[in-house]
Amino acid sequence: MKVRPVSGERKTRKRPLSGTGFAPFIIRRLLTSIILVFGVTFIAFSITQLVPGDPVAANLGQSAYSDPEIVAAFEKEFGLDQPVPVQYYKYVTNLLQGDLGVSLSSKRPVAEDLKEYFPATLEIALIAVLLALVVGLLLGIISAVTRDRLADQIIRVFSLTGVSMPAFWTALTAFYIFFFVLGWAPGTGRLEPGGEAPPTVTGLFTIDALIAGDFSTFRQAFSYLLLPAVVLAIYAIGVLTRFTRASMLEILGNDYVRAARAKGLPEFTVIRRHVLRPALLSIITVAGVAFSSLLAGSVLVENVFSWPGLGQYAYRAAVGLDLPGIMGVSMVVATVYITMNLIVDILYRIIDPQMKDSA
Repeated sequence: MKVRPVSGERKTRKRPLSGTGFAPFIIRRLLTSIILVFGVTFIAFSITQLVPGDPVAANLGQSAYSDPEIVAAFEKEFGLDQPVPVQYYKYVTNLLQGDLGVSLSSKRPVAEDLKEYFPATLEIALIAVLLALVVGLLLGIISAVTRDRLADQIIRVFSLTGVSMPAFWTALTAFYIFFFVLGWAPGTGRLEPGGEAPPTVTGLFTIDALIAGDFSTFRQAFSYLLLPAVVLAIYAIGVLTRFTRASMLEILGNDYVRAARAKGLPEFTVIRRHVLRPALLSIITVAGVAFSSLLAGSVLVENVFSWPGLGQYAYRAAVGLDLPGIMGVSMVVATVYITMNLIVDILYRIIDPQMKDSA
């Protein structure tokens, strides 16, 4: 006996959830990123207002600071005579127009200062990230494959040392050994004293020298770049090595890996196809955070090596209570962090198709 469906009852198909496509995913992440950027502006602005000290006294000499007319003119020029909420409102309004304000110390637009200093930091950070990815992944894979053997023990000691040493101590030690003791390092700065920078295209001396076909300047710029980049990469190498090892060891214990080995697949194929690819999801997250953290480490490393980058600019702005300069650096660092998180989310969806239905 057939049971007829109740009148009005219809079979319904499950429609795919709206907004699960790649484009809506990107739009949602971009909107979230914009909200985060403005949240960072509020937090950074609030912190700068709580910093003890008077920016007027820090940027005017003692004799000028004793003159009330000069102080009043300085405060009016930079808007320091207005209430804090009004200052923040004007800062956000100008930020929407691409204006980061005027530096109290250099008396130039902060955007111009950042444009001058940021390429040096970007150059050293890119080399450091490349070293960290190649060396960290390689050491992590070797450590996982040779678990509890001599190679694994040596790599674990190296990675633990890398994440334990403070950046400034590593920079000072490396500079003393390779410059004063061994004489291998060329010195501080981006070029030798009196060296002529290549024509500016990207602001990266190594790239600009290659574009200009000036291989002598390229070799010189790379020699000055190498030691600071290695020092900056040591912490990221330690983190990536330890995390790669842990992720791979977790996957190596799965049944499908043992089954692949039992079928007689070469060990290289097992590692590449069945172990490394699933581990990439966790490794990418750490790699993104490690790249972002290089900007924080660059403050100390750049000052040790007299590297004219964003870290040195941030240090001078903090010492001189240059509030617009501090805000500009905070915006750059926040933008890098948020951008790296966005890239990591996109790579997640590319590597793991299951996330396309859950994001």
